[in-house]
Amino acid sequence: MNHTFGKEIIELAQVDLSVRETLSAAGELSGGYHPEMEKVHKDNAKRLQEIINEIGFPSISKVGEKACDTAWLIIQHSIGEPEFMKQCYRMMEENRDDINPKNKAYLYDRIQVFQGKPQKYGTQLIENEIPYPVENKEHLNPERLKVGLPPLSQKDINEIPDAESIPEIEIRDEEYTNWRKKVGWI
Repeated sequence: MNHTFGKEIIELAQVDLSVRETLSAAGELSGGYHPEMEKVHKDNAKRLQEIINEIGFPSISKVGEKACDTAWLIIQHSIGEPEFMKQCYRMMEENRDDINPKNKAYLYDRIQVFQGKPQKYGTQLIENEIPYPVENKEHLNPERLKVGLPPLSQKDINEIPDAESIPEIEIRDEEYTNWRKKVGWI
């Protein structure tokens, strides 16, 4: 197990959370992607990519459970790096027995949503804590249970918009759509 890289990954995530907390306390996290937060996310993704180039995906057996989970957090927050996120998802798939399956589910959903596609596990939310449209409402809870996510109530599932409403949901936020085009999600 590589404790040096594990420790560094945890420290990178702590910087992310610290900056997020500071900006949040100052009321500066709403209204678009804050430049300071974006810089932290880009820097963390760059360093994590360097670590991956050296040791492969930072799985549980390589860096420990906490560092593996915090590597996922860095990946999940690297929203301006679509190819990096997709590459990491593929590596998580290859290492599926050596990672937290819940993390892979969250990353899959996040990538899908950024691409304007339905998600599988219902982890990404739109307003009022309602999940973004899903691939299959009937199979949502079985899919969630497979990866260790709690089931949603039937009431919550019924509130999830159908996939056909994705264009309508996305039209509401022109700035978000323009940002996704700029960084390469769509």
